[in-house]
Amino acid sequence: MLNVSERERGRGIGYNTRMENFKTLNMDEGLVALKALAGARLVDVRTPGEFAEGRIPGALNIPLDTIGPGTRTALPDFATPLFVYCRSGMRSRVACAKFVEFGYGDVCDIGGILDYAGPQER
Repeated sequence: MLNVSERERGRGIGYNTRMENFKTLNMDEGLVALKALAGARLVDVRTPGEFAEGRIPGALNIPLDTIGPGTRTALPDFATPLFVYCRSGMRSRVACAKFVEFGYGDVCDIGGILDYAGPQER
């Protein structure tokens, strides 16, 4: 039997192997798609401390443990395309499921900042 890690199955192939209601792209593909969609938002779900240490330029910080009905203050339009990342990809997957649960319809998990090679804001 082929032993394929969860990361290899779920990243960079355009679909989510758990059949959740959000897309999965690798970091590079996700950033290209983000730039191509007018009004799309890049969401960093790490803690405020992690966010302050370095983030992808233009990212909005909505920590995983704060995602809920109050998220509408920062993201008022449920149709806004969301591209979600964290440190390694674990929290971003959970966050995407939560965004969908709270009504956001166009959500994409792009993994972790560890896979990002570009400049960071501080």
